[in-house]
Amino acid sequence: MASQVLVAANRGPLSYALDAEGTLSARRGGGGLVSGLSAALAQQPEALWICAALSEADREAVRRGVAEPGVRMLDIDPAVYDDAYNSIANSVLWFTHHHLYDIPREPVFDAAFHRAWESYIAYNRAFAEALAEEAGPGARVLVQDYHLALVPGMLRLLRPDLLIAHFTHTPWASPDYLRVLPTHVREELAWGMLGADLVGFHTGTWAGAFLASMAEMDDRYGVVTVDGDDIDHRRYAVWSRRTTAVRVFPLGVDGDELRALAHRPEVNDKLAALRAEVAGRKTIVRVDRTELSKNILRGLLAYRELLTTRPEWRGRVVHLASAYPSRQDLAVYRAYTESVRELAAEINTEFATPDWQPVIVSVEDDFARSLAAYRLADVALVNPVRDGMNLVAKEIPVVSEAGCVLVLSSGAGAYEELHSDALTVNPYDVTETASALHAALSMPDGERAERTKRLAATATALPPASWLTAQLTALA
Repeated sequence: MASQVLVAANRGPLSYALDAEGTLSARRGGGGLVSGLSAALAQQPEALWICAALSEADREAVRRGVAEPGVRMLDIDPAVYDDAYNSIANSVLWFTHHHLYDIPREPVFDAAFHRAWESYIAYNRAFAEALAEEAGPGARVLVQDYHLALVPGMLRLLRPDLLIAHFTHTPWASPDYLRVLPTHVREELAWGMLGADLVGFHTGTWAGAFLASMAEMDDRYGVVTVDGDDIDHRRYAVWSRRTTAVRVFPLGVDGDELRALAHRPEVNDKLAALRAEVAGRKTIVRVDRTELSKNILRGLLAYRELLTTRPEWRGRVVHLASAYPSRQDLAVYRAYTESVRELAAEINTEFATPDWQPVIVSVEDDFARSLAAYRLADVALVNPVRDGMNLVAKEIPVVSEAGCVLVLSSGAGAYEELHSDALTVNPYDVTETASALHAALSMPDGERAERTKRLAATATALPPASWLTAQLTALA
């Protein structure tokens, strides 16, 4: 049966497990975005989520014809997937949009890169063909993220009747940085993205960077940008006689769902354990993946400078740092994760006393522990160098029990919405961040409570289901 609303994303709303007897079982995916998209799609008739089979169990489910209602998994050749996902999406596009390259050494666009780029094209084509096959006449299609940047252009050729949106959850590279990419890659990215009727970003900054980079494309592609003068200040990119609307949809959190998750029995148990470790001291909380853009090392350096320059906080504060291992199949991420462990250990060696551990670091994926830390937070440290949104900045104020002060870098996408009620810092300035941590720890309870209330209201203004519905409405 043809679908009228379709979502395409690398990761789907479920995954499969295969036991020793060969029995497959499905498990729903976690995370606010998956939950929100699932809830929104449940309200749409004949909705379909198309995703990649990520594991051998997922691929076996596809081969057996096992299907959950509303989900289609694509069994893409594992070698093609690895090239597309690891060699291009995570090692090139992610690094480009987050400005992470060590430019004197990287990137190197050699024959291996160009072979991997062909896999990225094939991976995107598999999604475009599946969407073309499944979509009903005039259906609305929501393509998610930098993994699938070529899909709109491909799908436009296959099904010109469809209404296509693409949403980028990362930043978009500045024009100068995007020029690092080979010319044909930039051209293909522009062709792919501008195949959409609607292109969405979390912030006006990222939307502006996208428009600026499109405006720099070679004249033969006919790309111009036009600022609208309507009440929403909508912006457009006109390409090859087609118009693509460029809009901002800042993703929020579902406050009710997050609070319910944060008060489950397993979270209460984790909270009790953390309270025992903290022993009544103030807490600085961060929860991140060990992702290069998250700036965990400078955050730890700022905490060390706080303890060095403000000795009155020694023994009175604990830094709860949850740092989930990320992309450990890439050597640079493994090295970064190890550096986080080593620096935390150095701080503890330098400052710890028999009854006080300055840093309690958890380098494991423990969502219940993270939610417990949210509830315990007096200060939330969110200091990425460059981040599409960073939902942690919105989540912690929603569930912090005593209210928390948000120390937020200007590199976070959430900065545009939250900066007026946060203590803002330059993500590269360790001394400024240390001073902000001191100010946050010293803030009077009344001011902290008022700031938290306003932060929580902003954070919950556009929860995932409403965020997706807003895009469907804009497409219509």
